[in-house]
Amino acid sequence: MRYRLVILDFDGTLADSLPIFGELLAEAAGRFGFRRPAPEELETLRGLDARAIMASLGVPLWKVPAIAGHMRARMAEQAGRLRPFPGIPEALAGLAEAGVPLAIASSNAEGTIRHCLGAAAAEIGLWECGASLFGKGWRLRRLLARGDTPAAAAILVGDELRDAVAAREAGIAFGAVAWGYNRPDALAAAAPAEWFATPADLHRLAEQTNA
Repeated sequence: MRYRLVILDFDGTLADSLPIFGELLAEAAGRFGFRRPAPEELETLRGLDARAIMASLGVPLWKVPAIAGHMRARMAEQAGRLRPFPGIPEALAGLAEAGVPLAIASSNAEGTIRHCLGAAAAEIGLWECGASLFGKGWRLRRLLARGDTPAAAAILVGDELRDAVAAREAGIAFGAVAWGYNRPDALAAAAPAEWFATPADLHRLAEQTNA
C-alpha cells in the first residue's frame, strides 16, 4: 500500500477558480494598494511561486494576512459561480468507492468548498481549511495526526509551487496537476512524485493505494 491518505488542494486542483481569483485580485489591488497585474502578465505570473508573485506586484508581507482574509471572504460571496473541473466529482467518487481516504487542505473556507463540490463533498473525510498563504505545512501535519497516517504514506495533490513546498515541509509526497494556477513546466521543475495530466488520472491513486 503506497498512499494511505490522499490530501487534496482545492483552488486550481478541484475547482476552476482562477478566473474568479483574477477578478478578485484586481479588486484587492485597489483596496490594499499593490500593483494590478496587466492581462499580458498573467501567463508569466503563472510560472512563479507565491513569494515571487507578491514581489512582482509590490505586496508587502505584512499586508498578506489582511489580503488573504479579504480574498477568502470575497470568494465565499462568489461561491455560486465556482464549479469543479470536469471529471473531478467522478474522480472523487471513484477514489472513495475504492476505499481511498480523502482529505482537503486549503486556504479557502470549508463552506465555500462544500458549496462548490455539492454531493461530492461527502467523499471527503478530513478537512483543514482557512490556512494562511504560507501556512499549509502545519495543516498537513495536523491531517496526518488526525488520520493516524505516517508522512511516508500520504500525498498532497495540488496545482501550485507552494503546495510542493508545504508537502516537503510535512515530509509527504507531492502530486502535481497540469490544469491549475501554476504552469505545468513550473510544477515539473519541482520534481513531483506523481503527475496528473487530467482529472481522470487521479484514479491511478486508487491503484497505488490498494497495491
